[in-house]
Amino acid sequence: MQPVLYTIIKKQSLHELLETFYQCIDLPIQVLDEHGEVLDSFGKIHEYCSIFKQFLPSTESCAKLHSNAGKLAMSLGETYIFSCHSNLNHIVFPLSNNGVLLGSILAGPFLMDNPDSLLLFDISKKYDIPTVNILEMYDEANKLPIIEPARVTYISRLLYYMCSGLVTDSKSNFVLNHNKLSQQSKINESIQMYKATTHINQKAYPYEKEKALITKLKTGDTEKSKALLNDLLGYVFFAEGNNLEVVKSRAMELSSLLSRAAIEGGATSDSILKINNQFLKDLQDIDTLDNLCYKLQETIDVFTDCMFNYIPSKSNEITKKAIRYISKNFTRNLTLDDVAGHVHLNPAYFSTLFKQSTGSSFKEYLNMVRIEESKRLLANTDYSIIDIALATGFEDQSYFSKVFKKYTGLTPKQYR
Repeated sequence: MQPVLYTIIKKQSLHELLETFYQCIDLPIQVLDEHGEVLDSFGKIHEYCSIFKQFLPSTESCAKLHSNAGKLAMSLGETYIFSCHSNLNHIVFPLSNNGVLLGSILAGPFLMDNPDSLLLFDISKKYDIPTVNILEMYDEANKLPIIEPARVTYISRLLYYMCSGLVTDSKSNFVLNHNKLSQQSKINESIQMYKATTHINQKAYPYEKEKALITKLKTGDTEKSKALLNDLLGYVFFAEGNNLEVVKSRAMELSSLLSRAAIEGGATSDSILKINNQFLKDLQDIDTLDNLCYKLQETIDVFTDCMFNYIPSKSNEITKKAIRYISKNFTRNLTLDDVAGHVHLNPAYFSTLFKQSTGSSFKEYLNMVRIEESKRLLANTDYSIIDIALATGFEDQSYFSKVFKKYTGLTPKQYR
């Protein structure tokens, strides 16, 4: 009966891949099925392994170890370098479809340093191998390929590039798992940072990072936006623990924050409303913290696309540049002439172009950005209304209150 793996990937394609790798790297390589059994190979089984296998219990078979290594590599989202029962090194790449391991590509065995007595001492004790056989294994160990750690990393990377396109779904899941793991690593770094600080009650919610997140999102800096999001998530986990429902409520607040920032950044409210509603629907079906965090991270890409990709191509770069400038300078006495000068256009022409691109006049857009920031300050700080008015670029409290009511239907005092 044909192995399941060969119903997804052509046997000849895998055979040629193995041959290419072996001829270039001169390292044994195998195709394994989902149980770790060998389907195809290049390079002979080393005599070191042949001697050792005589003493390996059936409950600790190489096939079982290799299969488990493939599953771990699939969950990690990257090639996996591991040591086998006999302390020899291997590199495994998983071949999966719809989250199911179909098989693996296994390269090895090899050593990363010259063999010594310590390599075999633990093995002889654990598996009760006679001295005569241990001495034979030591002689054979000196014939094993030795690859320095830095080169192992490159070989591992090469294996990824060669194999990642073999199964389309495998590649997408592989990348997804890798991205999730990477995000969780960054969140854990943030958690450790907060743990190293003083008591949680003395470490207030980092509103300055929330504000920075808004600014970075509005200027299209997705990488820094994601970094700040992960930092904020780290704080939430530290302060609230791993309670999924509590974190979901914080995720809803962050999504609302990102939505407002996207609209401030120039996205249409209709598109952002649809995206946010879809996120809230998806939120109900999310049952793990890593999926929840990753879904939030994905919204940054989507909101950024809405801010910058809907603008007509003719004025795309000009409008993006103007929006970034407004986002960075709205707190000062910013004028149409200032922004027009920044993008090197006649003020009248820029005003027309900006209205065509965003659907709002320069003044309307500027006030919208200022009001959204003032809403955040009213909700999250104890600053006086006059201080908030001045901090968001309004010249006096009276005009601020008039504009605020126009956009929200409430006075700043009522909103607070």
